[in-house]
Amino acid sequence: MHLTADFIAETYQLGAGSWALAPVTRGALGQIWRFSGNGSSWAVKELLFGCDEEQVRREAALRQSAEDLGIASPRLFTNRHGAYVSHATTSSGSPGPSGSSGGSYVKLYDWIDGAKADASDPGILDWFGRTMALLHTAGGDASETPNSWYERSPQDVEWKALHKQVRQAGLPWAEALGRFIDTSAAELAHWVTPADPGDLVTSHLDLQPQNVLVGRDGPVLLDWDNAGVTSAEREFARAVYVWSGGNHVDIDSARRLARAYRSAGGRAAITGPQSFSMLFATALNFVYVQAECAIDQTVTAAQREFASRQVVASLRGMPELEVVSRLAAELDAMR
Repeated sequence: MHLTADFIAETYQLGAGSWALAPVTRGALGQIWRFSGNGSSWAVKELLFGCDEEQVRREAALRQSAEDLGIASPRLFTNRHGAYVSHATTSSGSPGPSGSSGGSYVKLYDWIDGAKADASDPGILDWFGRTMALLHTAGGDASETPNSWYERSPQDVEWKALHKQVRQAGLPWAEALGRFIDTSAAELAHWVTPADPGDLVTSHLDLQPQNVLVGRDGPVLLDWDNAGVTSAEREFARAVYVWSGGNHVDIDSARRLARAYRSAGGRAAITGPQSFSMLFATALNFVYVQAECAIDQTVTAAQREFASRQVVASLRGMPELEVVSRLAAELDAMR
């Protein structure tokens, strides 16, 4: 059975009706579908690269704790078996929408109508600063070790082996990747280190403007898939960089966000480029895994093409150490 509207309706006990499943957008890890019928709509997230059910449980727990503190987010629904994730197997062995012959893992959420968050809006910056502080309160005093995605970046030997494969595949961005490996990759990797065990929280880990919609009742935080343990300081630093314009940083926006965060009880402070270790690690790892996917013949052609576009875009937008150092100095002066 492929991923179908009937499968969703049956699995989540939504009853009979004329159901429709329409594609909305594709992210690095999943395809979003709008599931509609009987005058209502939900968001279905199809996981394109398998599913870690323990990760989904962490997502559900943090989302609930955050909701208890007043953070608005789409509800994550359980299926008829009480699980937060469902597996649409393929009885014939033919691929479902993800291209996997094993079927699709899916999650069901509230559908949120709203506009994209404007990161230049002072009110949105105030909301986000408060929201991040509340998240760090909800997930305080974590003791697990953060995932290596946030604390380790590819080594030089790994980059060179990957670059060789990319060149052999004849991809048009092979030379750009080689230049990046020889320059920025090593420069940024210097600052990627393990986090201080005393600074760990369970948090969202993907706090970007595109993961916020402004609905009729205000901003709503989406996309909790990455929820897990990280350094509060490092998540704060990464979020300030992203929300204040990245390499085109707006210092006033960064200051406003930081003030809102601290006024709401946020515990983190930026002390230098080392505070941006998570930013550098995730940026480096993302380029690496997307380049791997772009040459992986076991995934679909569409997935390889998507990965290639992600590599090109990421190389153009890689964090610049000079900008990060300036941002760190400005915010350190506020303490």
